[in-house]
Amino acid sequence: MIQIIVRKFLEVFIFMLFITFVSFLFIRLAPGDPVLTILNVDELSVSQEQVEMLREEMGFNKPLLVQYGYWLLNFIQLDFGQSYVTGQPVIEMILTGLPATVELTIGSMIVMLAVSIPLGSLSALYRDSWIDQISRILSIIGAAIPSFWLGLIFIDLISVHFSWLPTMGRDGLSSLILPSLTLGLAISSVYVRLLRSSLLDSLGQEFIRSARARGLSDKRIFLVHAFRHSLPPVITVFGVSLGSLIGGVVVIEVLFAYPGIGKLVVDAIRQRDYPLIQGYILIMSAVVFIVNTCVDLSYRYLNPEMKLKETESNR
Repeated sequence: MIQIIVRKFLEVFIFMLFITFVSFLFIRLAPGDPVLTILNVDELSVSQEQVEMLREEMGFNKPLLVQYGYWLLNFIQLDFGQSYVTGQPVIEMILTGLPATVELTIGSMIVMLAVSIPLGSLSALYRDSWIDQISRILSIIGAAIPSFWLGLIFIDLISVHFSWLPTMGRDGLSSLILPSLTLGLAISSVYVRLLRSSLLDSLGQEFIRSARARGLSDKRIFLVHAFRHSLPPVITVFGVSLGSLIGGVVVIEVLFAYPGIGKLVVDAIRQRDYPLIQGYILIMSAVVFIVNTCVDLSYRYLNPEMKLKETESNR
């Protein structure tokens, strides 16, 4: 276990170093001049001398690697800089929007689990029945519908026509329902089909037949043995698709004007707010890496065969 943790620390160091350089380079090479954005030249008349003075003050006249070195030194000290637009520290702006994004992510995951686990399990238990047919049809429809289109349908039907729920903002649980439903239903179709396939594979294994031969109840066989054995592929896909989930959160936050870090970074991209964009990229990259690491470690609990192989290899 200690070797695994040390290896993961080395991986996260190399990974974050690579991400910092790539994000810094790509953002600096993007079109647009942040100095002109800060000076707001669309509303104020500024001279070229003022532009050059601010560029020198912010260090944009230095070589790119020198700029990266100064920025990396600040990043190591957990200083993400200040927003070019608002002047606030980037870390404060991200922490302000993070609770809303976490709420939306948890809400969508609850919806996804509430839909995918029952439908996937019933489809596997009653294979080729009418339940299985309906589940597969709904999965195909869900996979074909973009999340933003589904959100627009919900807004039109639930909010505009019936006025049951608010369409935008963050004002209690009622504002969280529509965004969570939109994103949760959009991603659940993948997990319904995956869980069904994984359960069918587990139910056909030799240890399931052995459990039935020992007289174990069907409920215990399904919950304790088959369901647990089917989880590793599902968790693997979740770790891989986490980036898509984060991207979906960004789209839904913009659509419903939900004040999370997704909407925050979209506004930052429009305004060429480089420090805020970089801070978002780094934090989301760290989140994805941490989740994937937790997925790898969870295999040792969910898949005893892997732990047994590691024990035998260490002997």
